[in-house]
Amino acid sequence: MRQPFFCSREVSSSRKRWRTVFVNGVGMCGGCVEKEYPNRGNICLENGSFLLNFTGCAVCSKRDFMLITNKSLKEEDGEEIVTYDPDLCKNCHHVIARHEYTFSIMDEFQEYTMLCLLCGKAEDTISILPDDPRQMTLLF
Repeated sequence: MRQPFFCSREVSSSRKRWRTVFVNGVGMCGGCVEKEYPNRGNICLENGSFLLNFTGCAVCSKRDFMLITNKSLKEEDGEEIVTYDPDLCKNCHHVIARHEYTFSIMDEFQEYTMLCLLCGKAEDTISILPDDPRQMTLLF
């Protein structure tokens, strides 16, 4: 398998400037996505890729499925953090984005977050109780 690489040069045929974004020392390509970090509301994906936001690989110009690589799972202070490079071009191994998903339990709620150049940013909180206390109405 070839090594992944990052883009940071100009594409002469389309006159589109590739933009490399660095997050925690990892380069991500803004030239391969329709919109960088789209707001996904409360849709937090533990794995997968948001293909509707993928315009095609800025290096090989192909729009194909992506490979999930470098997946890691860490637990810090009761918080589960899943990170991976899901958005690796299947054809040329160009790194498009790094996906980070977190899960934690705070009091009576499960909290989820997602941050990815391709998949977007999202947060969600779900009650672990049968009846969500936020949904309860006061009875007098």
